[in-house]
Amino acid sequence: MVLASRHARVKNRSYAPWLAGLLAAMAALAALTSYGLERSGIPPRRLAPYLEQRADGHNPLIVGVGRAMAAALHTLDRGDAPLPGALRLRIGAQVEDARNAGQATPPNAADALAPGGREVMVASADALRKAIAQALPGDRITVLPGRYRFLASSYIDVSRPGTREQPIVLRAARAGSVVLELAMAEGFLVSAPWWTFENLQLQGICPLQGTCEHAFHITGAARHFTARNNTILDFNSHIKINGQHGAQPDHGLLEQNTLSNTAVRQTGTPVTPIDLVAASHWTIRANLISDFIKGGGDQISYGGFAKGAGSGNIFERNVVICEQRLRGQPGQRVGLSLGGGGTAAPYCRDQRCITEQDGGVLQANLIASCSDEGIYLNRAATSQLRHNTLIDTAGIALRFPETSADVEGNLVDGRIAVRSGALLRAQDNLDSGVTRLYLGSHPLRALFQAPLEFDLRWRGMAPRREAVPTDARTGAVAELCGAPRPSQPAYGAFEDFAACLRP
Repeated sequence: MVLASRHARVKNRSYAPWLAGLLAAMAALAALTSYGLERSGIPPRRLAPYLEQRADGHNPLIVGVGRAMAAALHTLDRGDAPLPGALRLRIGAQVEDARNAGQATPPNAADALAPGGREVMVASADALRKAIAQALPGDRITVLPGRYRFLASSYIDVSRPGTREQPIVLRAARAGSVVLELAMAEGFLVSAPWWTFENLQLQGICPLQGTCEHAFHITGAARHFTARNNTILDFNSHIKINGQHGAQPDHGLLEQNTLSNTAVRQTGTPVTPIDLVAASHWTIRANLISDFIKGGGDQISYGGFAKGAGSGNIFERNVVICEQRLRGQPGQRVGLSLGGGGTAAPYCRDQRCITEQDGGVLQANLIASCSDEGIYLNRAATSQLRHNTLIDTAGIALRFPETSADVEGNLVDGRIAVRSGALLRAQDNLDSGVTRLYLGSHPLRALFQAPLEFDLRWRGMAPRREAVPTDARTGAVAELCGAPRPSQPAYGAFEDFAACLRP
């Protein structure tokens, strides 16, 4: 027995170096794998469709393995959550109904007539076209409650200019009381300055989805355009902005609008609710953008982008939900972008597009449920990404040497990736990295009650930053819900998401 025991000890000692070496090799392999994943910056949700695509066309076994691997990666990264209930947000168009009767909708710029302006009341589609065609500076065109259908193939021409002192306003007196049904490629073609559209609901009703391109096309000399508190449904690119004949529609404002679709857009043309090309100094604030899924062509869509060599464009305090009601569709959905997919030179502001954007700002936005990047910068110089919250997206990606960005105070359920020579100046962000995603670990989601169902109450104390400098432009750190920020603000877009909810 003694001899047998001694023999066992010798045997165990002989295995000990081998086991130690094996464990060391496994640890090294894990470290190398983690390093490779982090360096690649490719999250599971982006690798999954690639594997599935590569497997297609081979024998059934390979196809089956590819699909199984893609499904596993998708589940690790995105999970599986039920559709959220009705989102009663203070972001987006605010419509009075029986449940919030008496609550004030956002302040209207058109509550009082401009000096010397006329009040023009209209009660038919023809009367509305006529009032727009004959509009004078200072006019306030009020559409009486009802449903109006525009079936003509031609757009509604908005070419009579207002002025700074006497803008022209087209509105419903109460949000939710007027619906304009548009069965045309372009609804309002705005080519003159100082127009405001307010409190309207516009819905595309084209028999073929590819036909309903834009509710608003703002072009050329249409400077100082404003769209406020409108609900716009079922278009490919709900609001299209671009130059014409060397003139650019600069200094616009899109505020408190809801832009969405009720079905997948079966089209090969761009699907981007806010499609801004070559214009500068736009502010895109407090809009709700959702369900912009492109069913045809390359199946790539964006919630909103600014590209085409413009500058000084700001996306702030928006909620972008790539897939709210429409889920499980193939294709890539990107939240917000400076640079988009790029612009052909003839459509660029400088006819070259040395950079797609310069000096763009994305701050205090909440971006969720995207099959691809939450924020994507493409040849976007001197950009600023501040205090955004990204949940269930691939994260943030910067691409190409022309791109440079200060990235600060963001909460990113995903990774922050640099590709193709972009310059990142990152300071004090929270992100998951890539390796954790392949392990099904989402530590930042765990900060919230049920993030995939859009219950964004903090589970405990909000993670906070040290005192940070305020925005030189506003004198404050931007906050999604409009609440004040303390001296040590929470990471991401909001302090308390409850402030973004209506009763």
